[in-house]
Amino acid sequence: MTGRIIETDACVAEGADWLAARHPRLAEAYALTGPLPLRRRPDGFAELLSAIVSQQVSTASAAAIWGRMAAAGLVTPEAVAAASDDDLRGCGLSRPKLRYARALAGATLDYSALRSLPDEALIAELVALPGIGRWTAEIYALFALGRADVFAAGDLALQEAARILFDLGARPSERSLATMAEDWHPWRGVAARLLWAYYRVAKAREGIR
Repeated sequence: MTGRIIETDACVAEGADWLAARHPRLAEAYALTGPLPLRRRPDGFAELLSAIVSQQVSTASAAAIWGRMAAAGLVTPEAVAAASDDDLRGCGLSRPKLRYARALAGATLDYSALRSLPDEALIAELVALPGIGRWTAEIYALFALGRADVFAAGDLALQEAARILFDLGARPSERSLATMAEDWHPWRGVAARLLWAYYRVAKAREGIR
């Protein structure tokens, strides 16, 4: 069973209302952010490649690199496989990400089958691929597949938002934030959206592309 899937703005609002009713600090954040973005994108190769592009770079850099790749038509397995290294580097891909992009292009991943996998099985399937860690898999699960209870605890913007919102002495570790997020089940995916939105308010910049 995949659990709840976020399909519409109404789904996000339902989750946000549930969180705000039960967690006063999240209610404070929600009052500041207002309605949360849906953040749903089509699933498939391009979105997973986009998540790889976004690894360990700023949101602005990720958007610029992805914009160049889209403009060059390098968003399909066939195009990436046929492209030269210079083509890919010219878009801004680092040497490791170039390898990961080629590995993804050559993978026999059944994207439609991923839709029906339970959350942890989905993440395990994705992290078995070169260059895909848990953060990348969780971002794909959140944005491409709409998983309502997936939370990317390794995301630095989420950690920083939690530090500010909960008056923590330091940015929480991935494990600590994952433990905190257990209280937000079954809407951890909406809690992530809320914390990203709160990060934008608190830091005056985007925390996720």
